[in-house]
Amino acid sequence: MESLPALSFVYVTAPGKNEALAIGRVLVEERLAACINVFEGMSSVYHWQNAIEEATEAVLIAKTRTSLVPAVIARVKTLHPYTCPCVVSWPLHDGNPDYLQWLAAETRGEESRKV
Repeated sequence: MESLPALSFVYVTAPGKNEALAIGRVLVEERLAACINVFEGMSSVYHWQNAIEEATEAVLIAKTRTSLVPAVIARVKTLHPYTCPCVVSWPLHDGNPDYLQWLAAETRGEESRKV
Protein backbone atom coordinates (compact mmCIF):
# COMPACT_ATOMS: atom_id res chain seq x y z
CA MET A 1 0.00 0.00 0.00
CA GLU A 2 1.26 3.48 -0.82
CA SER A 3 2.21 5.89 1.93
CA LEU A 4 -0.64 7.99 3.27
CA PRO A 5 -0.43 11.73 3.90
CA ALA A 6 -0.81 12.92 7.48
CA LEU A 7 -4.52 13.05 8.40
CA SER A 8 -6.45 15.07 10.99
CA PHE A 9 -9.85 15.65 12.53
CA VAL A 10 -11.09 19.24 12.77
CA TYR A 11 -13.53 20.00 15.59
CA VAL A 12 -15.95 22.92 15.11
CA THR A 13 -18.84 24.13 17.24
CA ALA A 14 -21.84 25.87 15.67
CA PRO A 15 -25.09 27.40 16.93
CA GLY A 16 -27.14 24.46 15.64
CA LYS A 17 -27.39 21.47 13.33
CA ASN A 18 -28.40 23.46 10.25
CA GLU A 19 -25.41 25.83 10.50
CA ALA A 20 -23.02 22.93 11.11
CA LEU A 21 -24.39 20.98 8.14
CA ALA A 22 -24.15 24.06 5.88
CA ILE A 23 -20.50 24.61 6.84
CA GLY A 24 -19.73 20.90 6.50
CA ARG A 25 -21.36 20.62 3.09
CA VAL A 26 -19.10 23.39 1.75
CA LEU A 27 -16.00 21.69 3.18
CA VAL A 28 -16.94 18.41 1.48
CA GLU A 29 -17.97 20.07 -1.81
CA GLU A 30 -14.64 21.93 -1.94
CA ARG A 31 -12.79 18.69 -1.05
CA LEU A 32 -11.31 20.30 2.04
CA ALA A 33 -12.84 17.38 3.96
CA ALA A 34 -13.67 13.85 2.86
CA CYS A 35 -16.50 13.56 5.36
CA ILE A 36 -18.11 15.47 8.19
CA ASN A 37 -20.16 14.36 11.17
CA VAL A 38 -22.61 16.58 13.04
CA PHE A 39 -23.76 15.97 16.59
CA GLU A 40 -26.56 18.22 17.78
CA GLY A 41 -27.63 19.07 21.29
CA MET A 42 -24.25 19.64 22.94
CA SER A 43 -24.38 21.80 26.07
CA SER A 44 -21.66 24.43 26.41
CA VAL A 45 -20.65 26.64 29.33
CA TYR A 46 -18.02 29.29 28.60
CA HIS A 47 -16.67 32.76 29.37
CA TRP A 48 -17.65 35.39 26.79
CA GLN A 49 -17.36 39.16 27.19
CA ASN A 50 -16.88 39.02 30.98
CA ALA A 51 -19.85 36.75 31.60
CA ILE A 52 -20.49 33.04 32.00
CA GLU A 53 -22.64 31.88 29.09
CA GLU A 54 -24.54 28.67 28.57
CA ALA A 55 -25.76 27.47 25.18
CA THR A 56 -26.87 24.45 23.20
CA GLU A 57 -24.68 23.95 20.15
CA ALA A 58 -23.87 21.40 17.47
CA VAL A 59 -20.46 19.83 16.94
CA LEU A 60 -19.03 19.32 13.47
CA ILE A 61 -16.07 16.98 12.99
CA ALA A 62 -14.35 17.19 9.61
CA LYS A 63 -11.94 14.49 8.42
CA THR A 64 -9.12 15.83 6.27
CA ARG A 65 -5.45 15.90 5.37
CA THR A 66 -3.29 17.67 7.93
CA SER A 67 -1.89 19.84 5.13
CA LEU A 68 -5.43 21.17 4.53
CA VAL A 69 -6.15 22.12 8.16
CA PRO A 70 -5.15 25.80 7.67
CA ALA A 71 -7.47 26.03 4.65
CA VAL A 72 -10.29 24.34 6.59
CA ILE A 73 -9.86 26.82 9.47
CA ALA A 74 -9.86 29.79 7.08
CA ARG A 75 -12.94 28.51 5.22
CA VAL A 76 -14.89 27.80 8.41
CA LYS A 77 -14.15 31.33 9.64
CA THR A 78 -15.64 32.80 6.43
CA LEU A 79 -18.79 30.66 6.71
CA HIS A 80 -19.36 30.72 10.47
CA PRO A 81 -21.84 33.07 12.20
CA TYR A 82 -19.73 33.35 15.40
CA THR A 83 -17.25 36.19 15.88
CA CYS A 84 -14.70 33.75 17.32
CA PRO A 85 -15.64 30.19 16.28
CA CYS A 86 -14.06 27.16 17.90
CA VAL A 87 -12.04 25.46 15.16
CA VAL A 88 -9.31 23.14 16.43
CA SER A 89 -7.65 20.01 15.09
CA TRP A 90 -5.85 16.91 16.22
CA PRO A 91 -3.86 14.36 14.23
CA LEU A 92 -5.04 10.85 13.45
CA HIS A 93 -2.43 8.31 14.45
CA ASP A 94 -3.98 5.05 13.34
CA GLY A 95 -7.14 3.50 11.96
CA ASN A 96 -8.68 1.22 9.38
CA PRO A 97 -6.17 1.41 6.49
CA ASP A 98 -8.94 1.17 3.88
CA TYR A 99 -10.84 4.07 5.47
CA LEU A 100 -7.72 6.20 5.81
CA GLN A 101 -6.86 5.56 2.15
CA TRP A 102 -10.38 6.66 1.17
CA LEU A 103 -10.09 9.80 3.32
CA ALA A 104 -6.81 10.76 1.61
CA ALA A 105 -8.23 10.05 -1.85
CA GLU A 106 -11.34 12.20 -1.30
CA THR A 107 -9.47 15.34 -0.21
CA ARG A 108 -7.35 17.69 -2.25
CA GLY A 109 -3.74 16.63 -2.65
CA GLU A 110 -0.73 18.92 -2.69
CA GLU A 111 -0.94 19.23 -6.48
CA SER A 112 -4.44 20.76 -6.37
CA ARG A 113 -4.18 22.93 -3.23
CA LYS A 114 -3.68 26.18 -5.13
CA VAL A 115 -7.16 27.73 -5.02
